[in-house]
Amino acid sequence: MKTAIITGAARGIGLATTDILCAQGWQVMMVDRDEEELVLQAAQRSNVTTASYDISDPKQVEAMVAQALATHGQIDALVNNAGVADFGTIEDTTFARWRRVMETNLDGVFLCTQAAMPALKKSQGAVVNIASISGLRASTLRVAYGTSKAAVIHLTQQQAAELGEFGVRVNSVAPGPVRTKLAIAVHTQDIIDAYHDAIPLNRYGREAEIGQVIAFLCSEQASFVTGQNISVDGGFESTGIGLPSLRGDPQ
Repeated sequence: MKTAIITGAARGIGLATTDILCAQGWQVMMVDRDEEELVLQAAQRSNVTTASYDISDPKQVEAMVAQALATHGQIDALVNNAGVADFGTIEDTTFARWRRVMETNLDGVFLCTQAAMPALKKSQGAVVNIASISGLRASTLRVAYGTSKAAVIHLTQQQAAELGEFGVRVNSVAPGPVRTKLAIAVHTQDIIDAYHDAIPLNRYGREAEIGQVIAFLCSEQASFVTGQNISVDGGFESTGIGLPSLRGDPQ
């Protein structure tokens, strides 16, 4: 049975991906800093183990990988999903806020992949890094978040270039607006309407829709796919700055 490590697995895209991989016969080690929620979610699932670690801490990352190998004996996929968001203007983004975003969103991806490399080389496994449409399209209030995700996309290419000769594939997924509990709670109707207008599919994505692409990239079905960034965004990136009104009435 193949084993995957998924960081940020207690909720959202990480939890949805856990469910999809488990349904496909994988074992999943769910990793999250929120131990209480992690244990709660794991108790409702089979073929999972839990590990509460801070992936921005090198020593904790080493312990995470050691636990995965001690428990499961192998690592066939690593999904670097854990991330934090901090939205503010450039002027209001203190260096402490900047570093808080970078240490999880970027440093964590580097540390987890580096620590898992020996095991991934042995299994000729796969890495999927979770970026964001904000790493491809600049937006207000996302100086730290957007920059961190742009760096993840480039880091993915660096990792793919170096690890390919060992049979390890590395790709990234860039979700667009996703209908998460947080988005529902904080997005006003004006924001929701604006996103719907800007997305060709005229809706938010679902967590499981992102998870399905992640699961594909972890699988043998993607055996010749590496160094790629896949936007799962309903066409949001492809429309660029084109005005939705110029696309005409689909009716």
